[in-house]
Amino acid sequence: MLQSIAPDLWCATHRFKSMGLALSSRMTVVRFPDGALWLHSPIPLTEALKNGLNQLGRVRWIVAPNLAHHLFAGEALKAYPLAQLWGAPGLIKKRPDLTELRTLPREVLPEWASELDQVFVEGMPLVRETVWFHERSKTLIATDLCMWFQGDWPWQSRAYGHLNGVMNGLAVSRLVSLVTRDKPAAAASCQRILRWPIERVVMAHDSIVDMNAKVQLAKALARFSPD
Repeated sequence: MLQSIAPDLWCATHRFKSMGLALSSRMTVVRFPDGALWLHSPIPLTEALKNGLNQLGRVRWIVAPNLAHHLFAGEALKAYPLAQLWGAPGLIKKRPDLTELRTLPREVLPEWASELDQVFVEGMPLVRETVWFHERSKTLIATDLCMWFQGDWPWQSRAYGHLNGVMNGLAVSRLVSLVTRDKPAAAASCQRILRWPIERVVMAHDSIVDMNAKVQLAKALARFSPD
């Protein structure tokens, strides 16, 4: 079900298993002043979830924000065939079946600029993530750039979280750090992100941070800074 985060900002969570691990992923929804909805990192759309979205407005944009979060993008487009589907650079090669897919540019699209700003995180060719800043709610919308596993997870999931360094606070996972090929480029992108007046961080896995969010985020992104 949709959870209200802030005015015109919602999320919904999908729990699933991958290689025997219980995990979750979050879809974030932004409503524009004209009622258009922006779906970030879509999850499976149940009838209840579709009904909730339809009550909020009309789905105009569907966003697959990196090379990992795209599995349900086609399903979302099938549910909302009049929407535009946007995806990470290079995703079109990975998902040639998504024939309607448009590639996200490095700068925010003009039709989104009244509500969102964005930064493409350089230096991660296996991730190619874009993050967004929802200006009215002062919220950073990220996917895999940072994580924080909280809550009651099975021991296998907790062990995975500890191995990835994301159980004790907001952090860049060891896996994302490992696949970062150009840390100075990533650090420069993170400096751009930290210029935003961030008061909340919403990410796919699995927490929402709204206490000292920018301080915690800066500490996490320092992983990319030179030693």
